[in-house]
Amino acid sequence: IHEAMEQQTISIAKAGITTTLNSRTSVLAAANPVHGRYHEDKNAAEQVDFQTTILSRFDMIFVLKDKHDAEFDGKLAKHIINLHVQGGAAVEREVSEDELDVRTLKRYIAFARKMCSPRLSTEAAERLNNYYVEVRKGLASADAESEKQGKAPRAVPITVRQLEALVRISESHAKMRLDPVATADDVKQAIELFTASTLQAAKLGEITLEGGGVSEGLAELRQRIEGMVAIGQMRGKSEIISQAVAWGFSERDAENAIRSLVGAEQFEESRQGRRLKRVA
Repeated sequence: IHEAMEQQTISIAKAGITTTLNSRTSVLAAANPVHGRYHEDKNAAEQVDFQTTILSRFDMIFVLKDKHDAEFDGKLAKHIINLHVQGGAAVEREVSEDELDVRTLKRYIAFARKMCSPRLSTEAAERLNNYYVEVRKGLASADAESEKQGKAPRAVPITVRQLEALVRISESHAKMRLDPVATADDVKQAIELFTASTLQAAKLGEITLEGGGVSEGLAELRQRIEGMVAIGQMRGKSEIISQAVAWGFSERDAENAIRSLVGAEQFEESRQGRRLKRVA
């Protein structure tokens, strides 16, 4: 999948025949958190079992969270119930005057693919260049601070691949209106999409602990947990939290200390985070 997503080709070597096939297609993928639910206080690296080499090849990454909203839940439940009431038929809705039917839309997309190949204007290219340098500089500072605090590494790295993604999104936005030139406005729209998707996903979980960093109390709790569990030994997470409470700390402090130790690669989680093994 690495080659297919980056070079848009697939290499095959079978029965003495070696060839390369084109694989120019869009990839839409979905994944669930490794522990079954999304934790707000953890970053995406701790919740998605994907290598960064795979994540970095997606142009846009959205984190969809199931937030409890009575109004939205009611609309969703009503929609699903109506589908069953009507025997699986789509719920009737008003069709706007400027809405295209499916057949026309397919023909329009096919025509745009074949006849339109936009290129960035000079102004658009300069704006992309400045944005990429600015984002890299900001994330480098954030990564250095996170490393000092023992947090887990960033799940979604911002590399040249993301710059190429911004170029593709900008050109696609121009292609939607059959424009041969991607302007600064197209780049603006691409940056807004990128900021709301991949960049936001890369920053998730960056929560500052009380006191702006690793407090003295948290550092003390980490030392006590290290003294409680020998290298190579495995303990239940609930057991460690109970002991921390007995020492006078809160459950939240214990969770933060455990998360910090796991992020520093001193402990490893197993059995969906219920067991902890000290490795360093």
